[in-house]
Amino acid sequence: MTKTAFIGLGVMGAPMAGHLAKAGHDVTVYNRTAEKAENWVKEHGGESAPTPAQAADGAEIVCACVGNDADLRSVVYGDDGILSGMKKGAIFVDHTTASATVAREIDAKARGLGIGFLDGPLSGGQAGAEGGQLTIMVGGEQKDFDAAEPVIGAYAKAVTLLGPAGAGQLTKMVNQICFAGLVQGLAEGIAFAQAANLDANKVIDVISKGAAQSWQMDNRAATMIEDRFDFGFAVEWMRKDLGITLTEARNNGAQLPATAAVDQFYAEIRAMGGGRWDTSSLIRLLTRKGQGPGRH
Repeated sequence: MTKTAFIGLGVMGAPMAGHLAKAGHDVTVYNRTAEKAENWVKEHGGESAPTPAQAADGAEIVCACVGNDADLRSVVYGDDGILSGMKKGAIFVDHTTASATVAREIDAKARGLGIGFLDGPLSGGQAGAEGGQLTIMVGGEQKDFDAAEPVIGAYAKAVTLLGPAGAGQLTKMVNQICFAGLVQGLAEGIAFAQAANLDANKVIDVISKGAAQSWQMDNRAATMIEDRFDFGFAVEWMRKDLGITLTEARNNGAQLPATAAVDQFYAEIRAMGGGRWDTSSLIRLLTRKGQGPGRH
């Protein structure tokens, strides 16, 4: 059993912390809305704390999963922050999808205090968190990874160290670049099938057995055909991720024309009131009568 803390009990964090408890670890949780933390304790056991620092006090592994760079800094720094509560030799694992810049910043601050740091953004969404089947892309030092991996593996099917601090976030950016292009391609394929008066479900069934197969095709094609998007990974979250990615690309010189275009398509979806729709809602830009992305 390892003494752990989990900061942030959203749709990802709450089930992830639950897997730690189920695996037999001692878990103390913190959430900005205290009621969520109290309800989590009622369901899973463990304890809740009124501040991130108090949650982290005495923990060997502290995990966090919050919204963005600003949210992350707000729970990490200051007298009530994670780092002020952690002991020397403990390891902080951040699962937030954030910038590589903030990962490197926190790494430097943590190491100055004798604390290990790993940036470990996730892929697999809410379903992956609930099922304990997440992919975790990690940046940091090997010794910290070796110590943390058996613990965070409680909610993962794959945990991979990819390089120094920031490498996890950079890999998540690659994930989102590939994700964005695949969703747009699937949206265009389904819209084409419908315009050609084909049975879109039959089309997907056959092409999913060939080279066009993807996670999006397997998990989103049916609901795209049904025009149902009230679930899943929200457009506004995807825009946040793509914003981080495009900023990093400007810094490192990578050319991302398709990703930039898809980001603008998501801006159109958000303008339609679809900020909370699933990312597969891109197809709505193609199926509106007489309109498509960039055509108004």
